[in-house]
Amino acid sequence: MATLQEKRVNFNSKMVINNSGGNLSTDSGLILVKEFMDSIGFSKLASQFLTFQDNRSHCFHDNISLLEQLLFQLIAGYPADSSANSLKEDPVFQLVLEKESLASQASLSRFWDRISEATISQFQTLNQALIDKVHVERDATELIIDLDSTHSDTFGKQEGSKFNAHYRTNGYHPLVAFDGLTGDFLKAELRSGNVYTSNGVKDFLEPMLAHYSQTLPCTKLLVRGDSGFATPEVYDICEAYQSQYVIRLKKNKILEKIAESFILIGNEHPWEEKEVHYHSTTYRAKSWAKGRRICIKSTREANELLFRHEYVVTNCSEELSARTMFQLYHNRGTMENFIKEAKNGFYFDKTDSSSFLENHARMMVSLLAYNLINFMKSICLPPKEAGFQVDTLRLRLFKVAGKLVKSGRRLFLKLSSTHVYQQSFYHLLQKIQQLAW
Repeated sequence: MATLQEKRVNFNSKMVINNSGGNLSTDSGLILVKEFMDSIGFSKLASQFLTFQDNRSHCFHDNISLLEQLLFQLIAGYPADSSANSLKEDPVFQLVLEKESLASQASLSRFWDRISEATISQFQTLNQALIDKVHVERDATELIIDLDSTHSDTFGKQEGSKFNAHYRTNGYHPLVAFDGLTGDFLKAELRSGNVYTSNGVKDFLEPMLAHYSQTLPCTKLLVRGDSGFATPEVYDICEAYQSQYVIRLKKNKILEKIAESFILIGNEHPWEEKEVHYHSTTYRAKSWAKGRRICIKSTREANELLFRHEYVVTNCSEELSARTMFQLYHNRGTMENFIKEAKNGFYFDKTDSSSFLENHARMMVSLLAYNLINFMKSICLPPKEAGFQVDTLRLRLFKVAGKLVKSGRRLFLKLSSTHVYQQSFYHLLQKIQQLAW
């Protein structure tokens, strides 16, 4: 859309700036995302699994099309629904959505109103179907379910927003699960801001364990979590599905006494050097139905007198040493990067709706956007580039200047001749087209 405004620049008095350049787009790289979504059959799966409370007798924008528009906007870096008003005539958005004009902000707002509790559950079913297809494509035989909770700030009187003492602010307290090996976003559940970390974890975890142990068997399945998930119901459900787990334990007097019993005085270790010992034993807390293996890491910093102890509980075999168990546990630190990517790159913590249900729906759409890009880059990009964050992918591959030219029989999307990363662009396009699901 052209504006009446014109601006001059100081460094060159002859130059005049306006946006009357015509049928151009700055997001031509979205055709890569569209090609991948078409390859994986996203529209078909979404139509199969999603239902909406739609009483419209006539509609110009169907619900699946609106969902795809929201996904493309998030992937392109436009978190606000109002961005649709400026993108309505964007040629690439029209191309990937296969319509003459995009839905307006008002249409998107009405889309959120048509989402029910059933739709929220169906979003997860759709996400699981997509993950299953990618899991088979990767031929993966291992899965690590990393459990965690995070915080989504609220800045008004949103339904369900509560004060969280840990984060010391108002908001929501979502429960999340990622695959620690691939970064896939396995599941998310929006919760009120004041619930404890492990609140509802059994109902959250059990469907995943049931699915991966039966519908999509994995050779190895491991559940990891910090001390917030050190609860018997997590251990019991993992053991019921014969899944391994490693969970951090909070320290207590009994554990401290056990750890200190392993410390040897006068072991001739140099005083000025750091000292670390690993031990494994059996421990039964009062709330546990049976004794379980715990691993202890005892650390004495250089020139210090006392040891600091850390603990994890696990059902892994004694063949895996205590040192190995701590290494395995500490590898879950990558999850913090996954959460940051979901928030900063796909606006997972966007909570600008007054309704709890709508904010939950926005969170699930962000989850789908995150996974679509994570699938595409992990399967189709070289290992070095597969680790790029979405901001880098936008800069290199999605934010490409292009002009759509229509002839009688064909469409030509003419990209910038000076696109620095055009080799990577066409390499990715080729890899997507070679996929055979």
